[in-house]
Amino acid sequence: MKFLLVEDDDEVARYVVKGLGEAGHVVERAPDGRDGLYRATGEKFDALIVDRMLPGGIDGLTLIETLRRSGDLTPVLILSALAQVDERVKGLKAGGDDYLTKPFAFSELQARLEAILRRGKAKAVETSLRVADLEFDLLAREVRRGGKVLDLQPRELKLLEFLMRHAGQVVTRTMLLEGVWDYHFDPQTNVIDVHVSRLRQKIDKGFAKPLIQTIRGAGYSLRTVD
Repeated sequence: MKFLLVEDDDEVARYVVKGLGEAGHVVERAPDGRDGLYRATGEKFDALIVDRMLPGGIDGLTLIETLRRSGDLTPVLILSALAQVDERVKGLKAGGDDYLTKPFAFSELQARLEAILRRGKAKAVETSLRVADLEFDLLAREVRRGGKVLDLQPRELKLLEFLMRHAGQVVTRTMLLEGVWDYHFDPQTNVIDVHVSRLRQKIDKGFAKPLIQTIRGAGYSLRTVD
């Protein structure tokens, strides 16, 4: 495996490079965020190990967000001395696949890398979602039900993708506000109800079995009901 370590602390960098090298991996090190972004976009790596606080004008979260906006899905393990829950949440929301706080044991770092690599392989081959006779082509951004192409607006596509990725589960209002609208507060409007209603008309109308179910007092669920 080939890893990029973006870490300004020489002692931590030597520790990680030595351990991964002894495990048979190749590790390249970037000492700051600017060099890290340059290397990450110029070479192919199996995973990135990125320190949260970096010199060079680009911190770890900015580096990760930049990569994700460009469509780069390389697995990222964040290293940070910031251990608070809200800081870990920021790291994951920025696009990190896992978050490891300093100081850490090398065995845990290695185990977490192995875990995100397994998840990364699963993500890499996912090009479509399917629930019953409903299929979402993630590459073409095209939805079909029973072979018929459905005309969905961008927000409806995002809403449907979220529901399909949580198929069979109850999706709450809070989950939809954060996952589809990127709201971290409740705007106290019926925006969710309106969009779900419109989506339901396009997804379920004319088909024998409805897929979008309303779970009273909880939210919605995309699933078949016999």
